[in-house]
Amino acid sequence: MSTLSEARSKQLLARYGVPVLDERTARDADDAVAAAAGIGYPVVVKLCGDRIAHKTERGLVRLGLHDGAAVREAAMQLLAATTSEDGPVELLVAPMVRSARELIAGLHTDAQFGPCVMVGIGGVLAEALADVTFRLVPLTPVDADEMLDDLAAGSLLGPFRGEPPVDRDAMASVLLALSRVAESEPQVQSVDVNPLMIVDGRPVAVDALVEVTE
Repeated sequence: MSTLSEARSKQLLARYGVPVLDERTARDADDAVAAAAGIGYPVVVKLCGDRIAHKTERGLVRLGLHDGAAVREAAMQLLAATTSEDGPVELLVAPMVRSARELIAGLHTDAQFGPCVMVGIGGVLAEALADVTFRLVPLTPVDADEMLDDLAAGSLLGPFRGEPPVDRDAMASVLLALSRVAESEPQVQSVDVNPLMIVDGRPVAVDALVEVTE
């Protein structure tokens, strides 16, 4: 098994309809500053590579950068933190988004039943609630809708802390897109989209990791 970088993971998922941010890769600090200027501030900068799966634990993410100087410093720090075990790396520059609600979604390949689509409550409540539901691939629109109904904390999909309700059609589209990935990309063994943030009522994949067979 091997993993795709965050950038490559999102590129694959986006081809099937999973919504992602307007983010860009950069080779060095100068590229990162140019990318941030093109995106608009504030931005996030991450170290990105096929062997880098746990960025947050290693301190390889810089949030809320508001100008070119901050981006340049962050980029230089992240590149300096690269180890020989990381292999080829690049920087990922993305818009800084915030949300009161985070979900998780993905694919899991069961040894007996094959690929399954998963959705659940994410963020800081994920481990405490363990509120997730699964369906076998191929998924139908009815399956996707039922998965959302099955969440015990389904009230989080309604209006919440001044934010509009979650667009259920958009959420269902994410789950159906994951099903299409499993059907069309047999080398994909798992997908972890965490967090799937709800921004203005619509889901967007802020981080993603795809695992593939060699």
